[in-house]
Amino acid sequence: MRWIATMLVAGGMLLVVGGASAPAAEAAPETLTGEVVDMACYVPHPSTSRGNGHRKCADTCLKKGMPMGLVTADKQLYLLLENHDNPKPYAQLKEKAAETVTVEGTKASEGGVQGFVVEALKQ
Repeated sequence: MRWIATMLVAGGMLLVVGGASAPAAEAAPETLTGEVVDMACYVPHPSTSRGNGHRKCADTCLKKGMPMGLVTADKQLYLLLENHDNPKPYAQLKEKAAETVTVEGTKASEGGVQGFVVEALKQ
């Protein structure tokens, strides 16, 4: 009886350890369209931190390295993230403050933050 219990515990541990080491599934690429915003202004002041009236401030903030976001038509806000293996599309977005753009990439979220890893900027 003790042998059966030991085998069940050992088998359960193998399942837990084996399951923990399984690679996470890759997220499917998606396309988002929205306005590029600087998060430092948009998050605390969403009603006044969009559009051409805010372009100069957003340009300045993005060039300083402030976080960049994308606000979609349905008011979803995504923190834009650089793909370390393909940084060019993210860098190009820094020149698109207050413009509506279409980006391709993958969604990622952690702790309530909704992010989007930028793979391509559609022209």
